[in-house]
Amino acid sequence: MPITNCSSPETELRTERWCQNGTLQRKPERTTHLFSAKTIGPEVACECNMILLVTSSERASECAAALHEATGQEVVVAESLVRATTLLRAEGYLAVVLDQYLLETGPDEAGTTFEHLGTAILVQVNLAISGMERLVREVRAGVQRRQREEVRARQAAVGKLHGELNGTVTALLLSSELALGTSGLPGAAAEKIESVHELVKKLRRQLENAGPTGEAEPGTGG
Repeated sequence: MPITNCSSPETELRTERWCQNGTLQRKPERTTHLFSAKTIGPEVACECNMILLVTSSERASECAAALHEATGQEVVVAESLVRATTLLRAEGYLAVVLDQYLLETGPDEAGTTFEHLGTAILVQVNLAISGMERLVREVRAGVQRRQREEVRARQAAVGKLHGELNGTVTALLLSSELALGTSGLPGAAAEKIESVHELVKKLRRQLENAGPTGEAEPGTGG
């Protein structure tokens, strides 16, 4: 899977990125987006699936490598909360892994960082005592929990839309049936209303087959 370089937006910070090929890249002047994606042509879309590791620990590179290997995501290392806040302002992250040591030494900066988390998962760990296995386990559990939440939210949204569409379809069926029962309705108009009526009935069958989650039920056709 190729590594693609995307140059916008940029931050004037020194940041480390553990990339797909397992190498740690250090950008002394500016940081750019490095991400993994299937190439569909000369241009590919940037994805916000990175993990931000915030720590001043000497084990940062080791932790980044372990997280990358476990999740397959690019890992960006920020050495301070101030730097992490700047990166969070510039782009979105799947997860933010925060060393508790920085929370204890910079509580004011931590509050600002928390304000810019956005939709990122926050995982707090004590890298001074946590082993790689525990670190990976906690981050992976957080990512999987977020994925389950997103699935439930998506299903709830689809279910709500399904219910609203059902109500609209029912109203359309009733209106078209009442129109067809109008006395003295010209033949041409009746044919058009009948055509609309059939289309609405087809839409209802499709909604029934799809079910409230938007997925086709077994043994049903469109």
